[in-house]
Amino acid sequence: MVSEGAAGRGARTLRAENALASLTDGPGAPERLRHVLEQALVFAGATLAAVYTPGDDADLLCLVESAGVPRTVYGLRDSYPGSGGSPLAEAHRSGRPVFLGPAELAGCAESRRVPRRDFHLAVLPAHGADKRACLVAVGENPRGFDDEDRKCLELIADAIVCPPPAAAPEDGELPSDAFSLAMDTGHVEVGDDILDLFGMSRADFDGKVETLLGLTVPEDLPSLMSLFEAGHMSLGDRELEFRVLQPAGPPKWLRLRGRMLPGGEGRPALLVGTVADASTLRSDVTDVARVQRLAAALSTAGTVRDVSQAVVSALRAPLRADRIALAELENDRLVVTVLDPPEPESWPELWRLEWRSEWPEAPVRAMPTLAGALREGRAQIWPAGTVLEPALADVGPGGLAVLPLPAAGRMAGACLIGWDTPHHFGPDERALLTASAGLAGQALMRAHALDAEHELVGMLQRQLLPRRLPKLPGATAVARYLPSTAGLELGGDWYDVIPLPDNHVALVIGDVQGHSAAAATLMGQMRTALRAYAVEGHPPDVVVAHANRLLMDLETDLFVTCTYVDLDMEEGTAWCVRAGHLPPVLRHPDATTEIAESDGGPPLGVTAQADFPMTPLRLRPGTLVALTTDGLVESTEADIDVGMDRLARGLALADPAHLGLVADALLGGARRSDDVALLVLRYDGMATHPLRDGWTVWRVPQAAGHARRFTRRVLRGWGVRGDALDTALLVVSELVTNALVHTDGRVRLDLTLVGHRLRVSVTDASPRTPAKPTSIGWEATGGRGILLVEAVSASWGTVPVSGGKQVWSEIAVDA
Repeated sequence: MVSEGAAGRGARTLRAENALASLTDGPGAPERLRHVLEQALVFAGATLAAVYTPGDDADLLCLVESAGVPRTVYGLRDSYPGSGGSPLAEAHRSGRPVFLGPAELAGCAESRRVPRRDFHLAVLPAHGADKRACLVAVGENPRGFDDEDRKCLELIADAIVCPPPAAAPEDGELPSDAFSLAMDTGHVEVGDDILDLFGMSRADFDGKVETLLGLTVPEDLPSLMSLFEAGHMSLGDRELEFRVLQPAGPPKWLRLRGRMLPGGEGRPALLVGTVADASTLRSDVTDVARVQRLAAALSTAGTVRDVSQAVVSALRAPLRADRIALAELENDRLVVTVLDPPEPESWPELWRLEWRSEWPEAPVRAMPTLAGALREGRAQIWPAGTVLEPALADVGPGGLAVLPLPAAGRMAGACLIGWDTPHHFGPDERALLTASAGLAGQALMRAHALDAEHELVGMLQRQLLPRRLPKLPGATAVARYLPSTAGLELGGDWYDVIPLPDNHVALVIGDVQGHSAAAATLMGQMRTALRAYAVEGHPPDVVVAHANRLLMDLETDLFVTCTYVDLDMEEGTAWCVRAGHLPPVLRHPDATTEIAESDGGPPLGVTAQADFPMTPLRLRPGTLVALTTDGLVESTEADIDVGMDRLARGLALADPAHLGLVADALLGGARRSDDVALLVLRYDGMATHPLRDGWTVWRVPQAAGHARRFTRRVLRGWGVRGDALDTALLVVSELVTNALVHTDGRVRLDLTLVGHRLRVSVTDASPRTPAKPTSIGWEATGGRGILLVEAVSASWGTVPVSGGKQVWSEIAVDA
């Protein structure tokens, strides 16, 4: 149940509230303050967030902490006079938030030296535990901070608790693992442990920071130098790993944590922090070893999904990423193959709502930033606060890496890696990403070719099976098909659900001997033949017997097994015919199960003169009927009887209310060395039973009149009056007359009333469909009957029946 307060907040506001509540650092810890500010980058779309509080001079508002891009980009100072005219001073004095756009900032007296770039500024006094502080947020979204952004900023401002001011270390008080760097002169004081890590003695060290930087690995120097830029380090605490050269052996990994202390009157700004040995904290698995493991995993990956899972396993944990998506590039569209984590709520709302397939799929042109990265063909990395299109921004609010996956001169796909909290990309990570992208691209192309072959086989198989099952009166049916995973040969298992007249339904399941294109072709022929014979109106044993004779005439060496069940949905009865196939398994409403053992005939195609006896079944509302092939119940470890008992036990434990889950659970033990087909039907019973009556029309001069009198008597008994009765009498007269005049043999009239729909059916012994005349002259004496039937009927048509046809008309009956 959602509280009244929560109902008025947006999803991002609730996520920000939960993120702030989950911070475990102490209220006064510098780490907590930095983590609080990072939430402004993630949830409010800010590119920079900073905190100012009164300093030693009560009239001076000083920078305490910041997160995001360097403050110098937007011209923010280390301090502002509290009595001045800056937006910060105004918000601090009034206690009310200030929101300014580019136009207002251009007219602000203390903002005229701001660099030439458009941005929005928000200043919010904190009303939480630390009421002296003010939150400053900068955003480059052209629309500025919307209502939900401002609510998030209010939460963040109220969560601010500033740590006690840090003091510069006095001489002789510097810990052995600490350093202090004067930003104006470059003079650095270091502890003895740091000198040992760099392999230097106290006598050899000249106190210059350049001396220590000269011992670092050249590839790590740019990121390390960025820490010593005063504008950059005003971000607050930073953590960085870098390597130093050793006299012998590989470079040593060190971890630096630093914090800028602003200088006061006559004092320089200081960078203080610690340096520790990170080799014991890093995994023994090097980036080279990770690439080797990825290459080994990709060499055995057979499908696109296997390749995607291997890439996720190789990259997500080492990079400490929050999410990874891998997508194939098909023409101009990206088709995502793996999302990790797989939960939809972990991904942008646009991916869940606007992209159409089960896995997201969208044109590349919808994401210009991603399209540009694919054109350039090299890894692209965007840090926290970068303005990106919505489809990408929420993938990595704390940082986003996009890896184009090249192969054979083209782009095979792309890998997106995102972080929720601001992430620093070191040179080792960049090398790992670049190496992994090349390996993944080649593997993706190979897997795509193999998947295409599998897809061709699967497509042929699916074309031979029903695309969807029909809606049934008084029942629900689901089906599952699992192709064999042994090789790429086509299987011969099939199923079918055939609606029949008078609320009958035929369930068919079968298996053709062998796995080959010939078996699949024969399966398609038999499915079509059984459906045709069933629709003609033959009883179940005749349907199967006709299919057997057809198979014998095809002169194939293959035989076919099948089970055919004809269900009467009105009465809850069924007739079952087996031709060398497994019997149905019934689950009754009391959860007891029954294997409907019955006498069956031989497989189809064995002998032409075969008998196929029918076995009656009785269904109560809530009964499940399960038909399957031997791939589900037979294995090398157990024979069919054991497998059928296991299927019956699984059906007894199932919840009939969720038929799809029932089928999925029953397939849990399927062996994939053989095809598996499964058909499950739940009989619910019909809520409304049709009213039926029939009349055999005698070939006498008064036959049409007798048929009308029969119709009038029956319909009046059913309560049909007025225009509907007159229309029904006209239709009966025309259809019966046509059957008597144009056909020989038996004529049958059937009336059916379902709800407000009356169906009139006339069956005769001629297979010839009545033709509707295209034009009738004044002198014509016939041909108008079908035109009249068409004019007064809601719908009409003909269907073939055994040895003839049935012409029917449906008439709307008023309530």
